[in-house]
Amino acid sequence: MLSALGLAWADDMPTFRLTAREGRFEPAELVVPQGVKFRLEITNAGRDPVEFESLELRKEKVLAPGVTSSLVFRPMAPGRYRFFDDFHQTTGQGAIVAR
Repeated sequence: MLSALGLAWADDMPTFRLTAREGRFEPAELVVPQGVKFRLEITNAGRDPVEFESLELRKEKVLAPGVTSSLVFRPMAPGRYRFFDDFHQTTGQGAIVAR
């Protein structure tokens, strides 16, 4: 069940999964627990490079096609934090929601 929500546990840190494909993120919205350190695993399943970027969270990561990489996030206060694909700004939009 947790896998269907894009959530897995490794090293006592929750890991959420995000897939970039053809200029879009799947899922476009990730709900994470507030106040908990977590890992975001990003996979580029498309044919072009992607760049996960969040100005609010001060995180960015460029991924070539077929690459999977991770970012670790500090515990977040409740709120909605926008992210985008810098190479596909029109369609590559999403948010991390901490609650």
